[in-house]
Amino acid sequence: MKTLLTLTVFAALVIAPATAARAQNVAVTEDEASFTLSNGIMTARVLKRNGDMSSLTYRGREVLTDKSGHAGAYWSHDTTGGTRLSTRITIDPKTNGGERAEVSVKGISGGVKMGHGPGAAADGDFPADIEIRYTLNRGDSGIYTYCFFEHRPEYPAATMTEARFAAKLAATFDWMTVDAKRDMYFPPDLHEGDKYMYTAVQFENRAFGWSSTKDRLGFWVINPSVEFMSGGPTKVDFLSHRDTTAVAAPVVFNYWRSSHYGGAAVDVGAGERWTKTIGPFFLYVNEGGDPQALASDARARQLAEAAKWPYDWVAGVDYAHRNERATVKGRILLRDPQAPGTRLPNLLVGLTVASYASPYPRPNATGAPRQIDWQTDAKHYQFWVHGEEDGTFAIPHVPPGTYTLRALADGVLGELAHANVKVEAGTPLDLGQVTWTPVRRGRQLWEVGVPNRTATEFAGADRFWRPEMPLEYAKRFPNDVRFVVGTSNAAKDWFFQQVPHNENPAADPLRGGASGRATPYAISFDLASAQRGRAILRVALCGGGAREVEVTVNGQAVGKIDRLQVDGAINRHSIQGLWYEREVTFDATMLKAGTNVVTLTVPAGPVNNGVIYDYLRLEVDDLVLRP
Repeated sequence: MKTLLTLTVFAALVIAPATAARAQNVAVTEDEASFTLSNGIMTARVLKRNGDMSSLTYRGREVLTDKSGHAGAYWSHDTTGGTRLSTRITIDPKTNGGERAEVSVKGISGGVKMGHGPGAAADGDFPADIEIRYTLNRGDSGIYTYCFFEHRPEYPAATMTEARFAAKLAATFDWMTVDAKRDMYFPPDLHEGDKYMYTAVQFENRAFGWSSTKDRLGFWVINPSVEFMSGGPTKVDFLSHRDTTAVAAPVVFNYWRSSHYGGAAVDVGAGERWTKTIGPFFLYVNEGGDPQALASDARARQLAEAAKWPYDWVAGVDYAHRNERATVKGRILLRDPQAPGTRLPNLLVGLTVASYASPYPRPNATGAPRQIDWQTDAKHYQFWVHGEEDGTFAIPHVPPGTYTLRALADGVLGELAHANVKVEAGTPLDLGQVTWTPVRRGRQLWEVGVPNRTATEFAGADRFWRPEMPLEYAKRFPNDVRFVVGTSNAAKDWFFQQVPHNENPAADPLRGGASGRATPYAISFDLASAQRGRAILRVALCGGGAREVEVTVNGQAVGKIDRLQVDGAINRHSIQGLWYEREVTFDATMLKAGTNVVTLTVPAGPVNNGVIYDYLRLEVDDLVLRP
């Protein structure tokens, strides 16, 4: 509570909009083309033809731009293209003493595809009714927006392309705040790398945006909750960057479904009714401090908004209110005979839909439908929290439904999946003790890294977002990686990307054509005696673009790490994408007394076609004897 109080008090020093006692009442007016909402601090103009916000002013100053492509603030899946358009005032301030106003623009699909986001076809993207709303409160220095999707049973089966909210900002904004590592002066003439340098984990960064060093003004996207986002607590995506037009306008995004870093799916079948509300989230404007002060104030406002979630003023869409939700709590008990202690550092606990087969039939597809899990799901809501190291957790505000309880923790390979958790409306649920027994294939011989779903503990990770990192590998490790178990240090001796070894001094990974030779990573380890039974090399990956990795043991081929998932994490400068595990099994008698070497080789090719390891472990099952 001390941190929250400190931030809140500091926020009041940064910006002090009109207090409730003297704040102007909210007013809403309309003409044939638009709605206008105003509270004396903020004034917003919302277009009736598509739901775009064409103007947003703070104390008379425009914070959006109309000079950069799709101007203003907008949802990629807008209300155009359907069979009918409906506009209305959903909350009239005349009925609540001027406390709040809300307007709605709704497009009825009628089975016609709606939306024109990245990757959408010329005739639209997804057949769903779409309703966009904007909400303004008395005394607020910002405005809420949210979007409601409804795919009716009579609409055809479909899959959605990228879906997001975006705001393009006025030229005065020149300082971008993404996270602790990407907090920087970013004038329009700064041309460095590409936009993927600025992606970040959405779950951990819920207040982000831009500020003006000249006008001491800030603009922030604030997510009070991330239950409506995709991919759970490990999902990386865009938060902010500059656009690629000649204007180079500052941009903020709320990507709730994207194709980046493995993407996430909204697939619906014929005859299926699907609904989802994205938001509400808050577009916050503040003033009166330097970029760090304005960002601190925005983070304090995020805490205040999270405390109000779910909002009691949302009505008429798929949105469970506080009395319809419940807190789910319990304690996860780790049972792993090969790991000392039961602590669970950086514990993440979530309630998600169970993994499922896509109901959307892919054209010309063969075999079983693709499986969708929480990492690749954007169709459903997810509810995640940080738990305590002793395993205790409490997940608030969970709507009724049947979920799978998930858990991740640093130092534990894999995840907990506890099915059929039934939550009833308004009824708290205590799961008691839930036992997590991690999978073990046999006796552990060694490990490299820490299982944590990312590669932060490895060499180069401190600058992972730099586009030149695949080329830096060859400079740091001219003779490639030789990691000695028990002696080597992962932070110095294991590069976080295993990529083809560049041999061209003029190579540029951003312009393509940069290729390298095959790259071996050798893991050397000593054994007191020869082994018997079956050996299992377990490899946890968290990103990459290679199709396979060859594995040898003491110079003999034992198989390949294959069926690798290409998620673009390397060529899009991330340290994590999709997490998954692969195994290579071989005869343990290949392991002799003395020094042994397991070598993993990424084939020659483009320098971005490598892999990012989360963790590696070698186990031996002595009970499985070879003939």
